[in-house]
Amino acid sequence: MPLAGKGMLLTSMNIDAADEIDFNRWYDREHLEERVAIDGFLEARRYVAHAGNPKYLCLYSTARLDVLDSPAYKARLANPTDWSRQTMARFKDMLRVVARITISKGTGRGAALGVVRLRPTPDNAASWRDALQDRLTPDERDGIISMHLLESEPELSGATAEIPAVRNEGARDWFVLIDGTHVGAVSAVIAERFTGPAAAPFPLPISVGTYCLMWDLAKSDIARS
Repeated sequence: MPLAGKGMLLTSMNIDAADEIDFNRWYDREHLEERVAIDGFLEARRYVAHAGNPKYLCLYSTARLDVLDSPAYKARLANPTDWSRQTMARFKDMLRVVARITISKGTGRGAALGVVRLRPTPDNAASWRDALQDRLTPDERDGIISMHLLESEPELSGATAEIPAVRNEGARDWFVLIDGTHVGAVSAVIAERFTGPAAAPFPLPISVGTYCLMWDLAKSDIARS
């Protein structure tokens, strides 16, 4: 699998323009390294929207799904730094999803990311998963590196005491990730496979977005620092 590990935490949010400089400084100077240092966390990637909402997106890969319910992770959530507490209180339109990586095909990760949000039901989840096994195949598409499916875990998703997520929105949704070398290639696959006439049997997604990589951090980067 091109994605490291079996679990993923997806967070996205908006931030007021007046707070944006400090918000980005906090993510870049404290938060990503703090999270990746937790036992079981493998890497984190930060994105900014090319065409999407919320504006900021972060993906945290974990060795197993249960890392995101572990004592080490819970201890960090329960003891945020002052900077974290102040910054998280400013999040807007927050989405926090803990997910299982059920499909991951291709080789590597790209500088552009497409995000397709789907809302299955218990009746159609199995058939959608089977259909996505074929749909999430990079094939020989120029500019497409890898494709993935994240299936949310409702019991672990949603707000924490420090993170004002919007209710438990997205707690049962699925998120398709399309890694590519440029936004044009990612957008073309979204249109072809998820929003255009060939998308059947899937209904229109809840949302789609394209994002550009800001930077990434792996556990091995911390070990070398």
